Amino acid sequence: MADIPDTLLESLRAARHVMVLTGTGVSAESGLATFRTPQTGLWERFRPEDLATPSAFQRDPALVWGWYEWRRMQVMRAAPNPAHEALSALQKLMPRMTLVTQNVDDLHERAGSDPVIHLHGTLLQPYCGRCRESYALPREIPEEPDGGRLLEPPSCHRCAGSIRPGVVWFGEALPQRDWDLAVRAAAACDAFLCVGTSSVVQPAASLIEMAIKAGAVAVQINPNPTGLEGRLFCELQGPAGVVLPELLERLRRLY
Repeated sequence: MADIPDTLLESLRAARHVMVLTGTGVSAESGLATFRTPQTGLWERFRPEDLATPSAFQRDPALVWGWYEWRRMQVMRAAPNPAHEALSALQKLMPRMTLVTQNVDDLHERAGSDPVIHLHGTLLQPYCGRCRESYALPREIPEEPDGGRLLEPPSCHRCAGSIRPGVVWFGEALPQRDWDLAVRAAAACDAFLCVGTSSVVQPAASLIEMAIKAGAVAVQINPNPTGLEGRLFCELQGPAGVVLPELLERLRRLY
């Protein structure tokens, strides 16, 4: 069980606006690989410069598109876990909750959260790299997805340009509208929960700094230290799928 202080519960009960920032640690509990975990992270096995930059897609679109389709198939096979479900319930419990994620899957939405701000885009909404027209992907799931397969990207129905993954690559700016919404929420929230993220990827990691500066109660939920320790209201150490349901259950007793 997580050591959840009563003072945190009282602060959340009194909060009129809670902001939650989630990272890959939340989806890892659904079986999806993180990026930076030693030995098992995606960037331990694949090179970002070969797969996650505009130049990589221009150089070898079949390799990049195939790799992201492999990841999309993994997402479609996965299911929301107790952390996703607890956040969906918390969103309905609080007077106002802004859910911001660095994840590119749709597990928050499938758990019932709405709206969800995706800072790094989403695997399920590719678009044309030339005219930015959205592209609808088939929902069929191949039986044996392969992270190294070559797969030519489809062409845009509007301008015949190449369809690209709907994620934010290294060197690209975050979606301006989503970033603006996240910044406004960080500056206005009463409480900030940082869940399952390493807190090193900028500019998303700066959101908790904004919230702390604005006087919000800042909480970290993570199995491992991230470097934020000592600057937070409290740290709840453990998997999000364990800590969040317990936090939700204790909060419900106060309502």
